[in-house]
Amino acid sequence: MKFSYQFQKYPSARQVVYSNKGIVCTSTPMAAQAGADIIRQGGNAVDAAIATAAMLTVTEPTSNGIGGDGFALVWIKDQLYGLNSSGPAPAALSSKELLNKGLTEMPTYGWTPVTVPGIPAAWAVLSERFGRLSFRQVLEPAIRTAQQGYAVQPTVARFWKKAFETYKKKTSGQEFEAWFDTFAPGGKTPGAGEVWRSESHAKTLEEIADTKAESFYRGRLAEVIDHCSRTQGGYLRKEDLAAFYPEWVEPISVSYKGYQVCEIPPNGHGITALMALNIFEQLSCISRSDVATLHNMIEAMKLAFTDAKEYVADPHYMNVSPEQLLSKEYAKQRAALVGEKALMPAPGHPDRGGTVYLCTADGEGNMVSYIQSNYMGFGSGIVIPNTGIALHNRGNNFYLKPGHPNCAEGGKKPYHTIIPGFLMKDGKAVGPFGVMGGFMQPQGHMQVMTNTIDFALNPQDSLDAPRWQWTGEKHVLVEPSFPHSMVQELAARGHEISICSEPAEFGRGQIIWRTENGTLCAGTESRCDGCASIV
Repeated sequence: MKFSYQFQKYPSARQVVYSNKGIVCTSTPMAAQAGADIIRQGGNAVDAAIATAAMLTVTEPTSNGIGGDGFALVWIKDQLYGLNSSGPAPAALSSKELLNKGLTEMPTYGWTPVTVPGIPAAWAVLSERFGRLSFRQVLEPAIRTAQQGYAVQPTVARFWKKAFETYKKKTSGQEFEAWFDTFAPGGKTPGAGEVWRSESHAKTLEEIADTKAESFYRGRLAEVIDHCSRTQGGYLRKEDLAAFYPEWVEPISVSYKGYQVCEIPPNGHGITALMALNIFEQLSCISRSDVATLHNMIEAMKLAFTDAKEYVADPHYMNVSPEQLLSKEYAKQRAALVGEKALMPAPGHPDRGGTVYLCTADGEGNMVSYIQSNYMGFGSGIVIPNTGIALHNRGNNFYLKPGHPNCAEGGKKPYHTIIPGFLMKDGKAVGPFGVMGGFMQPQGHMQVMTNTIDFALNPQDSLDAPRWQWTGEKHVLVEPSFPHSMVQELAARGHEISICSEPAEFGRGQIIWRTENGTLCAGTESRCDGCASIV
């Protein structure tokens, strides 16, 4: 991979970093350091990813926790493996019952949107299959930090306070009391630089470490979760937890201008980024500062996202296949709809047949692209008392429209927004990448891929480049650093442009590429407390 360094940087940009022994990139410094330390102790990139992920549940609870889902793309021994550790809806959940209760859409908070968490199982199976160190050793940094405490970083403090204000306004009832007791004791959240510790979180991590996550699914912790759900009117049961195992899946990919861009298959929406790249490849691409190029990128993403929302679901319920959605012929059909003006997107007809991201690489050539989330910050607002387990609300992405492939039903996995990415060329690893942030994620993937492949930007410049986000119909958000002339030209083409100064709206990314001379080159997000820790 070769890079060009000419680009207007994000205002608080960092410098690209290099290493020949290993790099860990993620959104908080302590988590990145934990992963790098594990490599120094003799661990590999997989051990580092698990250590970093566990630490993130402690140092960035505003975006993820023990009760969320996780996905991974693992490059090891010259092969790419995919892991889907997202859980299904509880067996007792049904759209018919929810509709009879008067709901018209899935709720955001409470027990109803809680699906089976997959994070502890993801850590355990990654360690079992590919790890070198003991499971307890890689979780030890997170356990120790939860016990002893750490100084909260500025971005985390800001989102912690924001979540507190949201839950005060939008939640009420006994089931939410444990969230306030756990994360806002005394009615206050920690500010930047204040020390936060959680003994209950540490004890839960210890139990997960010592049982290889069995306690969470088929042991004491499962019993505690079951009891809490039953007494508070939830659907989740210990039988749902006991039945869950992560799935090893075959990554999906598209060829894009000589590279292979890889994602996890549905129920995740990584396929959206691949469809958008497929469509964009059919359209003109001149330069990053050319308004026609930017217009075509936005239009391609709109068409891809509209299809994803129509067709992507638990793969056992989809009525079109990923292969059909990713065919070059279908991409040509969709690209033909793109003109000079912004279109109002509608689904096509293919032939039928809150989140944290991290990436790691070691000196042996192993690499991991990993993502985990509680969704919408802390998630459902449900915390299992005295455990530190904040449960996600991933079921919020279900529909209550009978007959839709993503309609809520027990045992079905919901449409999922968290997606790890991986780049290859000629069958060899270039490296892991990701941009977290709800429905921004595939849009961020597309933008860092075009920055990398089309415009030859290095990892840091690819992340620092001003971003846009399509939010529906003809609405597009852009960062304040976007050139004013381009904003005006996009508006003239019919896009409804809003300038947004909130960095979180545009995602948070990490990238590690292997250079042509065999070293590692990394970039980390400037829009948060991101850190690239070198081994």
